[in-house]
Amino acid sequence: MTASTALTLFAASGVETRRAHVKRARQRLKAMGYDVTEDSSVRLRHQRFAGTDEQRLDTLHRVADEAPSVALACRGGYGMTRLLDAVQWRRLKRSVERGTRWVGYSDMTALSLALLAHTGAPSWHGPMAAEDFGRELGLDAKADEANEITCETFDQAMHGELEALGFRTEARWDGFGTKGMLWGGNLSMVVSLLGTPHWPEIKGGILFLEDVNEHPFRIERMLTQLLNAGILGQQKAILLGQFTQYRAVPHDKGFKLQTVVDWLRTQVKVPVLTGLPFGHVATKVCLPVGLPVDLVVEGRDALVLWGHAH
Repeated sequence: MTASTALTLFAASGVETRRAHVKRARQRLKAMGYDVTEDSSVRLRHQRFAGTDEQRLDTLHRVADEAPSVALACRGGYGMTRLLDAVQWRRLKRSVERGTRWVGYSDMTALSLALLAHTGAPSWHGPMAAEDFGRELGLDAKADEANEITCETFDQAMHGELEALGFRTEARWDGFGTKGMLWGGNLSMVVSLLGTPHWPEIKGGILFLEDVNEHPFRIERMLTQLLNAGILGQQKAILLGQFTQYRAVPHDKGFKLQTVVDWLRTQVKVPVLTGLPFGHVATKVCLPVGLPVDLVVEGRDALVLWGHAH
């Protein structure tokens, strides 16, 4: 990297208490060549939130007005949906027009999809500061490699160099290809916006989904809501990321995540692809939300291409 890129760490959902994680994140991002600024919101707290609702709104508007090259959320948690009615979306859109890439996942799904719904502006589902860049590297090579992949794809995306991502899926989709707007994120947050003014009306899109701490029956219940609302049937493809940290119980009797995937495929006519490297996991890619993409499958290799995103 020949010149530093302005990057602001901010917190607008859950409170960020992991100072050691934030410090490591700043160090790693600086080592990658970013000019890192820690917004004052990273140290705010009100109950379980990164400040009162008013303070967290101020955070979003302040960062938007400053328009750094990268606005990177420290963490998710809960609280973004409380703000959506009061967000001044034109200010966030203006920041995107000035070159800001808003990045986050989990609870930040609400901000990303609402921004798309109100303004059509794109954002990025990608790693967060404390959650990902602040991780302690593992003691084995596999853990170190995961962190490296996450950092590399993030860096490429933030500099407009990431134009595609590939992943391994099932061989049953060999030869499939389609085009559509890429959108989605955390399944719980996607469902929470349904029926609100902050829901993006996407038809003929490519929907990606992931979640954490949700038993497969809860995942099926949320997918059923999207199905019955007609959302899933309007898409050209559904990409499933990682669904992690749930606990099976004895009376499941074989009911598992694959059961849900198999059931979903009987309910929709569009392909349901698994294996997307995204979710509450160490290794994750950056996904542009609100950009047209091409989806191509050859054998077990799926490729999502979008060209220059910004």
